[in-house]
Amino acid sequence: MALYLIGDVQGCDSALERLLDDISFSPSRDTLYLLGDLVNRGPDSRGVLRRLMALDGAAHCVLGNHDLHLLAIAHGVRGPGRGDTLGAVLDAPDRGLLLGWLRQQSMALRLDIAGHQILLVHAGVLPSWSGERTLALAAEVQDVLRSPGYGDFLGAMYGNSPAQWSDHLHGMDRLRVIVNALTRLRFCDAQGQMEFASKEGPGQAPAGFMPWFDVPGRATAQDTVAFGHWSTLGQLARRDVLAMDTGCVWGGCLSALRLEPQQAPGTLAWTLHQVHCTAAQSPGLA
Repeated sequence: MALYLIGDVQGCDSALERLLDDISFSPSRDTLYLLGDLVNRGPDSRGVLRRLMALDGAAHCVLGNHDLHLLAIAHGVRGPGRGDTLGAVLDAPDRGLLLGWLRQQSMALRLDIAGHQILLVHAGVLPSWSGERTLALAAEVQDVLRSPGYGDFLGAMYGNSPAQWSDHLHGMDRLRVIVNALTRLRFCDAQGQMEFASKEGPGQAPAGFMPWFDVPGRATAQDTVAFGHWSTLGQLARRDVLAMDTGCVWGGCLSALRLEPQQAPGTLAWTLHQVHCTAAQSPGLA
């Protein structure tokens, strides 16, 4: 049995198919964990969703900003953006099944591989959040997404404020901060104030800000956090972070990381597999 982390697919179903062939993936034996942004910008978001749905319990996903964006458009609370490629999902005869499956996916997950804890999110974790706190806050959003009134949440989730977490937040402000951290975060300051304008690499952080995973004393420093979302960061493998967005939809690669426990308790080894995407889109925001 093999366990793989896969970065942002973004509608590149042919690349996903080739990657699964490359790793000789078997749904009866292996398990996939996809780190969000399953859809949008690539040519076949419908194919990606159908493929992952068909894998049933062999594929587990966290939701990214593009996945939530699809749900908002489908619910009629947001119009399509320039560069969106979601029409085939919205017009699909099995649209209800696809969107219903997407709503059931997680905002964060945690794996225990032979005593090694790995927290999975799409974008980032605020420095004051422990792994347990992150999972609890993610569950608040998941509960709303799976409720009959989820449309009200989708209509109010957009916006950059509040830009900082407080335990006193409630209602839509509270949910918006959670969503922004888990699906949009790249840079924040030492106090956890988020910055959303910059999408460059970590060496070009705005003044006073830094990559969220480099904030001194962050509560998840002893964990390993796996994430996607940041194509200009690319693939990064450290003890405490595994970054997996290698820019498939922008002409880069789609990446899978096979995680394997080692003899020493709590240690892991990983093997990287990549396929190039042949469906590069125009430069834009990933």
